[in-house]
Amino acid sequence: MTTRERFLRILSRQEADRVPIQDSPWAGTIRRWEREDMPHGMDYRDFLDIDKAEGIGVDISPRYEERIIEETDKYAIMTSPWGVTMKYLKEEDTTPEFLDFTVKDSAIWQDAKKRMSVDENRLNLPYLKANYPKWVSEGRWIEANFWFGFDVAHSWMSGTETILIALAIEPEWVIDIVNTYLDRCIAHFDMLWDMGYRFDTIQWPDDMGYKGTAFFSNETYRQIIQPAHKRAVDYAHKKGVFARLHSCGDIMKLLPDIVETGIDILNPIEIKAGMDALGIKAQYGDRLALHGGINAVLWDQKDAVIAEIERCMPTLKQHGGYIFASDHSIPNSVSLCTIQEVIAAVKHEGAY
Repeated sequence: MTTRERFLRILSRQEADRVPIQDSPWAGTIRRWEREDMPHGMDYRDFLDIDKAEGIGVDISPRYEERIIEETDKYAIMTSPWGVTMKYLKEEDTTPEFLDFTVKDSAIWQDAKKRMSVDENRLNLPYLKANYPKWVSEGRWIEANFWFGFDVAHSWMSGTETILIALAIEPEWVIDIVNTYLDRCIAHFDMLWDMGYRFDTIQWPDDMGYKGTAFFSNETYRQIIQPAHKRAVDYAHKKGVFARLHSCGDIMKLLPDIVETGIDILNPIEIKAGMDALGIKAQYGDRLALHGGINAVLWDQKDAVIAEIERCMPTLKQHGGYIFASDHSIPNSVSLCTIQEVIAAVKHEGAY
């Protein structure tokens, strides 16, 4: 089966040859595997013989000036098109430190919003023209990468404290941010669709939890975030494609409302934060496909992660509706030998 055929059957609650396999190794993980005998520059998906999903992105940013403020052999401080000043450490697989934000209040947001124009030059057409025909001919799964919601507003534009306070005292500002982002995504992906660039699903990152609980109440979700989620889902379904939500952390308490929006796929089901993949499968498996849910903390322990796959896979794969992955991504503690044995175990346990 092609990847696309496999995904379509699984997401339609039908059996395929096996569960799909779609995960994201860190850059340092790829470099490690290349040191350990994977040919340099080879697509890891070809080397491991797993599914190929491709993403289409668009630039909806305010396009603030990008510049390097300071750089040493250990770090670089630079600004982003979202107006954020960040410090990047030049070590293996680090996350940036957020130092300052341009869009600190609703008044400055109005300037950012004006900058978020709808324009064909925000589409990466040369990349699509060069790659899209091959994706289609090989039957790859194609995803439209939307960018909206609580998470990206606080993480990449205004800061966590600012947005959490705004949820409580200035919710209309957060609603405007979320809907403006979504409007711009819809406008640009409609352009691509009209040009003939089709996609199989839309997906967006909206981390709404951390360890043990969600960032906010169900009432806040319903009033501020859910309407935009529902609008994105309706957009996808109108085009006959699926909608996937990526939300890290423990969002168990939000699940009844998330399922109510009609979201088709939930990722990554972060076990180490408090999520319960088997419980979600039992309660919502007929309405919600699961993508992930294999504890990333175990992945440097070959026997432990394979035992977890053997424990969970028979239930997760029942009646389709499951895509294999870690509960976030594949860290650089995972050797090439380990990932090869993990994939072998998944193909064995995930076969129908």
